[in-house]
Amino acid sequence: MATIQMTVRPEDLSQVPKGGERIPEPGVLTIFGASGDLTKRKLLPALFHLYQANLLPEKFAIVGVARRPLGDDFGKDMREGIIDFGGADAGDPRLASFVGHISYFPLNFDDTSHYAALKTELDRIAKEKGIGDDRLFYLATAPEFFADIIENLGAHGMAKPEKGRVAVVIEKPFGHDLDSARELNRQVNAVFSENQVFRIDHYLGKETVQNLLVFRFANGIFEPIWKRNYIDHVQITVAETLGVEGRGPFYEKAGALRDVVQNHMMELLSLVALEPPSSFDADSVRREKFKVWRAIPSIPILNAVRGQYGPGIVEGEHVIGYRDEERVNPESGTETYAALRLEIENWRWAGVPFYLRAGKRMKKRATEISIFFKQPPLLIFNRMATFGPCSEIQPNLLTIRIQPDEGIALRFGAKVPTSPEMAVCPVYMDFDYEAAFGKSSANGYERLLLDAMLGDQTLFAHRDGVETTWALYTPILQAWAAKKPEVFPNYFAGSWGPECADHLLEHDGRAWRNELGRRS
Repeated sequence: MATIQMTVRPEDLSQVPKGGERIPEPGVLTIFGASGDLTKRKLLPALFHLYQANLLPEKFAIVGVARRPLGDDFGKDMREGIIDFGGADAGDPRLASFVGHISYFPLNFDDTSHYAALKTELDRIAKEKGIGDDRLFYLATAPEFFADIIENLGAHGMAKPEKGRVAVVIEKPFGHDLDSARELNRQVNAVFSENQVFRIDHYLGKETVQNLLVFRFANGIFEPIWKRNYIDHVQITVAETLGVEGRGPFYEKAGALRDVVQNHMMELLSLVALEPPSSFDADSVRREKFKVWRAIPSIPILNAVRGQYGPGIVEGEHVIGYRDEERVNPESGTETYAALRLEIENWRWAGVPFYLRAGKRMKKRATEISIFFKQPPLLIFNRMATFGPCSEIQPNLLTIRIQPDEGIALRFGAKVPTSPEMAVCPVYMDFDYEAAFGKSSANGYERLLLDAMLGDQTLFAHRDGVETTWALYTPILQAWAAKKPEVFPNYFAGSWGPECADHLLEHDGRAWRNELGRRS
């Protein structure tokens, strides 16, 4: 199969505005749970990338908050994280300057007396550095601390000050079912107004995810065929080669449906399926996403399958099964794989099935959206087909690669040169982000952190959307909890998942696309 590479002309790229006007006002960013991996591996490297790009104000402060008394070791640890996970040069003088903006404050999240001292410390830092009254609180803690932190921020006057803009960023998981999500929303909105709340999903920070909207609505050739008349079905895959990586207790409570499908995958689905928003602002985009989720009818339990990986071989190495992982119940019924078939009952998508699958210890790491187009009404060339790789004409396929090789590929048929017959073979037009724009050390949090500091909620979840997606999946979770799986584990590590997932598509005369990733 031939591949046609696609590039960006330097003269076109030079005309792109640098976005220097998107610089937040001076403020203090407070990260709760700052001793965890998220801060070291993602948040601080992303903030440093913004600093390198001159997208942070001249005056700002980052205050890490956690229970352990880390002191000056916190800044040193964050510096190492920026080097190890953010691609920074240890000798870069801007790194030393950036670390100078970081400090640490020990605090017990559930001890209300500590919050008065935190407020005093934040006010002191702001006054000393001439920063002002803007505050951004980032909750990177375990979910059980969200309510305590938010309640205490409100009780000590840090949620609605007289001056300045205050916002809170909340990491997923945002609830574990519909009832818990509603209760958490109630607790949050009792302290913060909805326009102060930024529920973050890091998938929306990925360039290809954002480019999906540009691809659809900034190009006149795709949107006219982006509907049931031309599209046969859609597949969305989030496949990981990793296991639970020592997070057994967390994953035992979560599982694949809660961890990936209800949030990440529903966001991807909404961007594929939404109607053109009137403008690219928070209200317009969120409104169209919400319409998509509301148009999905209840998912029959027969259209949802689960799996759990057993021992196997991943990337040439023998790995243990899920039940043998550290701190996992040896008789666990937690799913490490979930697949679903659903439909969107609206004018654009009626009759087009969407197939979603997410799993750990899969054959290949890949997050992709595959748009399968319908075959032409009359396959005249099939009458001349011969046996071999070109004997069957394949449908047109558009693939959006989210990770690890971000890009977009289009498959179409072409005549084989010098063929005495009209032999048709598939060829690919492949746009690769790295080849076109160069390799980036960005991790996806850069855009989201900047938007939160600017007060732009476009790429963040609204409470109504969170509750709507939980309403779809809570009945499935309840059904799975009521009946233990008959056969677990039911797929080998290093495979494409359990056979029961294949049946979801086989009943429709379709099959999963397993040739994922960039074509060389």
